[in-house]
Amino acid sequence: MNLNQLDLLRILQETDFNLSKAAEKMHVVQSAVSRQLQLLEAELGSPLFERHGKRLLGLTPLGERVMQEVEQIHQAKKNIQSMADDFRANRNGTLHIATTHTQAKYLLPVPVQKFRQQYPGIKIYMVQSSPDNLIDLLHRHQADIAICTEKLADDDRLVLRPCYEWHHVVIVPKNHRLTSGLLTLQRLAEEPILTYSPGFTGRTAIEKAFNDAELQPDIILAAADSDVIKTYVRLGLGVGIIAETSYEPSKDNDLIALDLRRLIPASVTKIAYLKQLYLPSYCRYFIDKLLEQAQLKNHQSEI
Repeated sequence: MNLNQLDLLRILQETDFNLSKAAEKMHVVQSAVSRQLQLLEAELGSPLFERHGKRLLGLTPLGERVMQEVEQIHQAKKNIQSMADDFRANRNGTLHIATTHTQAKYLLPVPVQKFRQQYPGIKIYMVQSSPDNLIDLLHRHQADIAICTEKLADDDRLVLRPCYEWHHVVIVPKNHRLTSGLLTLQRLAEEPILTYSPGFTGRTAIEKAFNDAELQPDIILAAADSDVIKTYVRLGLGVGIIAETSYEPSKDNDLIALDLRRLIPASVTKIAYLKQLYLPSYCRYFIDKLLEQAQLKNHQSEI
């Protein structure tokens, strides 16, 4: 058994057990991949993959257990390289950030700008995706840190650091009927609502508020992007419920934002990374800048 064979197992899983794609990623011919897999299974005395002919279908129970160990070995290799880079004060490398559209647009610009000034040799790769996929990216080692509101608390393999607390607002055109009188969930439930897709940007908190009040909101449009929601509010499709940070008074002065903190529970955006991950100094610096920006947002929200 050698590290190349263990790397092969990880790459096969990443490529959905496709031998030709795994061979391409490893820069070898497919027959060499098949041979190494045969040697490893012969050494272990049991198959690691379910097969149909020559095609791999998935992992056997033993394969599942082995893959857990392989992931730890792969993480250890990455940690050792990161430690060595830190020891040499290496200022080159990559920072992979997995996040949602809302955080990428409204939270990350200032920390990214400060990071680039401090570490001009570090490349930044930002992946915008759904909260469920952000967690998967961490576990597949395709992201160093993830930043979002939903889902992260469900995974005990992650370190979670609260970033900032925020609330939703309802956005409406000027002179809309909701701008006068006391705003209630009952009045909101009577309007066509445009808000986030399930799993995005505090949608869980929105649903909880209406459920607790035994109300059924009329959500006629759901999107992952605050700007999309604002666009369709402008077209007169309904009222929008978005994150307070997504309302920009200078750009959205044709819309009015009404505070929902009395009606919808606060949401908390979190920073997450693998517990087993060694954080390079540049990654720790970026997290510090994120937290600084978050504190500023918390202060602005309180004001």
